[in-house]
Amino acid sequence: MFVDLTKVYVKAGDGGKGCIAFRREKYVPKGGPSGGDGGKGGDVIVEVDPNLYSLHDLKYRKSYKAGNGKPGEGALKKGADGKDVIIHVPPGTLIKDDSTGKIIADLTQPGERVVVAKGGAGGRGNASFANPVLRAPRIAEPGQRGEEKNLVFELKVVSDVGMVGLPNSGKSTLLAKLTTAMPKIADYPFTTLIPNLGIVKYGNFRSFVLADIPGIIEGAHEGKGLGIRFLKHLERTKVLLYMIEAIDPEQERTFKILQDELLSYSDVFKNKPAIVALTKSDLLDSKNIGKVKEIGELEVIYISAVTGMHLSKLIEKLVILLNSYG
Repeated sequence: MFVDLTKVYVKAGDGGKGCIAFRREKYVPKGGPSGGDGGKGGDVIVEVDPNLYSLHDLKYRKSYKAGNGKPGEGALKKGADGKDVIIHVPPGTLIKDDSTGKIIADLTQPGERVVVAKGGAGGRGNASFANPVLRAPRIAEPGQRGEEKNLVFELKVVSDVGMVGLPNSGKSTLLAKLTTAMPKIADYPFTTLIPNLGIVKYGNFRSFVLADIPGIIEGAHEGKGLGIRFLKHLERTKVLLYMIEAIDPEQERTFKILQDELLSYSDVFKNKPAIVALTKSDLLDSKNIGKVKEIGELEVIYISAVTGMHLSKLIEKLVILLNSYG
């Protein structure tokens, strides 16, 4: 099950309390204070795992609590620190404080991590309070409470190339053809209900990530169709691949619908490199292939995921755009 938005309660560990103790050694009838400090509470840490693609685990667990620090002991022994808790999330996870809306972190790189709730400091034992005036203090501190927060986790898929098209425009078929991904494919609209990612390999050791999101319809930015929920997954993409059927009699209008929906959703799409693929070109008469050179001032390439027509050329064009990105 694909989950891209959920709320989670996190609680860091409390610090352990300090100890009140005195040295009790042979031949030392009035030993000084020897109470150790309490251990620090564990932190709640969020870490990016590149093998994850959804917030599924967070949705059903709902709360994470780190371990409390242990109390200090005599003989100046410090209490053990509480155990940290690590929450694993996919690349592209945005974390917000639910009460303030403040962005705590935007995690995009594998292995990237952030402490979202800090453990409380351990309390000082009585040995820490000794001084020339107070030689035998009978006081110690309690540990500090660990932070607790309600957090919002939102996933925005990280990909290199994002496919944009109306429902049933051939996006899933192309993804399956170019990658090892296995999206659901059928001859009816909205077959794709969640984002699908695949890795396109080219050359000997190079590759890029291709994303297929559910089809866009006019009014998507206002919630029509599958709405804006999935448009956010194109925000991080480096290159846009507009997918329009070669047999569509209103290709310019279709392109404008797609472009307008993206721009109505976010200005981030204004300057993204893009190309148009005319899909299902195997259904055209050969004399009509290549007639359209540009759509919306973007280069057009005729392709067929079924026959493999011009797929190598498409990959080359996408790589050129990716290399020019940024």
